[in-house]
Amino acid sequence: MYPFTGRILVTGGAGFIGSALVQALNQHGHTNIHISDILGTSEKWKNLVPLQFNDYLEADELLASIKSTHKNPYSLILHLGACSSTTETDAAYLVKNNFAFTDELAQHALHTQTRFVYASSAATYGDGSQGMDDQEPDLYKLRPLNMYGYSKHMFDTRAQKKGWFDTITGLKYFNVFGPNENHKDDMRSLVNKAYHQIKKSNRLELFRSHRPDYEDGKQKRDFLYVKDAVEMTLHLAAKKNATGLFNLGSGKANTWLDLANAIFAAMDKTPQIDFIDMPEAIRDKYQYHTQANITKLQETGYEKEITPLPEAVKDYIQNYLIPEKHLGDEEL
Repeated sequence: MYPFTGRILVTGGAGFIGSALVQALNQHGHTNIHISDILGTSEKWKNLVPLQFNDYLEADELLASIKSTHKNPYSLILHLGACSSTTETDAAYLVKNNFAFTDELAQHALHTQTRFVYASSAATYGDGSQGMDDQEPDLYKLRPLNMYGYSKHMFDTRAQKKGWFDTITGLKYFNVFGPNENHKDDMRSLVNKAYHQIKKSNRLELFRSHRPDYEDGKQKRDFLYVKDAVEMTLHLAAKKNATGLFNLGSGKANTWLDLANAIFAAMDKTPQIDFIDMPEAIRDKYQYHTQANITKLQETGYEKEITPLPEAVKDYIQNYLIPEKHLGDEEL
């Protein structure tokens, strides 16, 4: 049972990680939750159906609304709302949604002494040449490879410059996958995309490597199951002295081939993989190796075992993708 009291605001609460957070809060007996998101024409509203919450507000109305809550503030703000497309090129849009919105919400939280936990991203680390250390004292050394990563980096550096990391917590999520991501279209995890591709053709396409030091399929990622990401997030949210930036990952780097083989195994099929050229538009923005150092997280007392990649993939495919369930549906 997480010791949260009062009202909890979850932005992006209809989205992938956001809805998983609400579902976990429900499991721990918390229903005094306000959700904010932009539902639009996508089907992420389906993520809300199994959840228990008190109110819903479209994101473009949120900032005006919270100004009236200074006398009755939230006890906790979990800010997951953002444009998460790594291929988005509209810089003004990303700055407005991922930087300016977060900045206003953080200032509100600081003014009302509300616990504020927000989603940063491992994309802020760029190609990793400056390391992937969440205890790096000079964030300005980092060089994000795409505008999405930079929009997240902008707020991280602002928070550091303003001294806000003495109070607030930023979460650098690595490659999170799992239930409730169907609405993400091209930003869905490979597990989700591969499941549908293999179901249709019994084959899977992977990007070939365009660097001589990496064989095809041997590019590496730190893959983290969303259920573990949620447990890490709520653990840190419950610890008010756990402030600053934290890497949230498995702490291990697996190859795309490792992931592909786990997907085929979960579907009880023989691996059949074709390598295709990576689109030129993303070749110079592609991360070839990511691995989270999670020592800082562990030093806060986080001791739960992280789900091994094959087990996580099997759970996702067999308990959610095949029966077409959302988080929370399994409790019905």
